Amino acid sequence: MPAPGALDTRAKVLLAVGLVLLVGFSVHRLWLAPPAAGPYASLAGATMGTTWSVKIAGEQASDVDLAALGQTIQAELDEVVALMSTWEPDSEISRFNAIRSTEPFRISASTGAVLATALETSRLSGGAFDITVGPLVQAWGFGSEERRGAWPSAAKVEALRGRVGWERLELDLGFGTVRKEHPEMQVDLSAIAKGYAVDRVAARLLALGRHDWLVEVGGELRAAGRKRDGSAWRVAIEQPDVIGRAIHLAVDLQDRAMATSGDYRNFYEENDVRISHTLDPRTGRPISHALASVTVIDDTAMRADALATALNVLGPEAGYALSEELELAVYFILRTDGGFETRSTPSFDALLD
Repeated sequence: MPAPGALDTRAKVLLAVGLVLLVGFSVHRLWLAPPAAGPYASLAGATMGTTWSVKIAGEQASDVDLAALGQTIQAELDEVVALMSTWEPDSEISRFNAIRSTEPFRISASTGAVLATALETSRLSGGAFDITVGPLVQAWGFGSEERRGAWPSAAKVEALRGRVGWERLELDLGFGTVRKEHPEMQVDLSAIAKGYAVDRVAARLLALGRHDWLVEVGGELRAAGRKRDGSAWRVAIEQPDVIGRAIHLAVDLQDRAMATSGDYRNFYEENDVRISHTLDPRTGRPISHALASVTVIDDTAMRADALATALNVLGPEAGYALSEELELAVYFILRTDGGFETRSTPSFDALLD
């Protein structure tokens, strides 16, 4: 999870999904639009090195009510950072990463729930999703440290793989603990924490009696109900273009969540070879297939977030096969010599219908 104020690369990829077709917002810590204007009122702020926004429809509310709601939302997001940020040295995950022990480490119920979804996604994808892949990401030049020199040697990759492996994490939800098999293993929840944050804000809004809203954190989305004028929340899938930003497909989102994973914003070239920031944990190397982006629509943003990453790693063939097997609503955009081609699952097509 990136440092507050430093927009991380994956967030840049996903952010366009939430911003296109939506009203723009300020990046101050908390901002709200006059509640009487338009089909909804807007709240926004900063978190996890990116931004968040919430559109509130339903009954009218005063500026004071909206300001209090914005502070409540910010507090929920701050709690996620306190638990799961790898940039905050005192966060729960940072403290787990810092210990050089294979003894059980006590965690909160929130962190346990995210770890459980992460490990289940790893199992379903055959290890294409792996929250322990951080050392390899760093070695290939996409971590917090500045890239120096060429890509890592095969020997270094193999050595680092000894510290990577989702199946080497032991989660015990009954006792509220997690244990690592190798003392130097690290956990990075950046590919799932934003989705969890969206779900957490959504749960808070529902608890407060709000039933018409659109929540976005770093491009991860979840919608409920409709806008004040009765129209659906309309969001966009971005065209995977390395130069500009454009709408590829607009969809109505109601009582569902959406997440997109792509590799077209964060990459570098070495000896005329394109090095993607998306690594395949099973090989320790960047992906090299033709899949440009994957969009998943699911019941929760946390699951959609993790699945989008897993399917992006699996690629167009294996990713589509798994999507069909699990009856997922997924939209794939592939690179071709002539531009892009798309492929969608029957469950995704049914949502459009």
